[in-house]
Amino acid sequence: MQLPFNKLVIASGNTGKIRELEHLLKPLHLEIFPQAALDVPEAEEPYVTFIENALAKARHASQHTGLPAIADDSGLCVDALKGAPGVISARYACEDASTPKSDARNNAKLLQVMADEKNRHAHFYCVIVLVRHADDPEPIIAEGVWTGEILTELKGNDGFGYDPLFMDAKTGKTVAELPLDIKSRIGHRGHAMAKLLQKLERLAV
Repeated sequence: MQLPFNKLVIASGNTGKIRELEHLLKPLHLEIFPQAALDVPEAEEPYVTFIENALAKARHASQHTGLPAIADDSGLCVDALKGAPGVISARYACEDASTPKSDARNNAKLLQVMADEKNRHAHFYCVIVLVRHADDPEPIIAEGVWTGEILTELKGNDGFGYDPLFMDAKTGKTVAELPLDIKSRIGHRGHAMAKLLQKLERLAV
């Protein structure tokens, strides 16, 4: 696929997410830059929906660099918690805005609030947004979902976020036990990217 641009900024400071997105973007053969490599500061994420936050991050990175940008906003939605932690997944255990994000604290809090819960059903949700420029009136948007259950203990050493607690419904393994290529194929981010790549075909030259 030959796109009308050859450079792309990943609007994220999350090294785990950048690793996955770079892997998923390989078919486009683009020159890809994590936003930190171009001195782009972290964007505000004040919204209550994944799509609004993803769009804000993509426009922010594009505005700072003058390049097309791609952003992912994703999170864990637990049925018994009415969709929480949702859009605040990365900041779930933060007491206030000054508290640093911590996967370990987030997982510990989730284990605590789910300790006596029998309904362990949950899903990862992801929305990916690509803008060709900061004021792009037609952002390309795609979403993906990954269903599973929340375990009562951590399992696996790979991945990031809630990966050690989320067991895939089909494989019976946590995301942290799955190699990157399988995670990219069956996971929420992989599903969203596959849809995004299909939509990008209309831009091919």
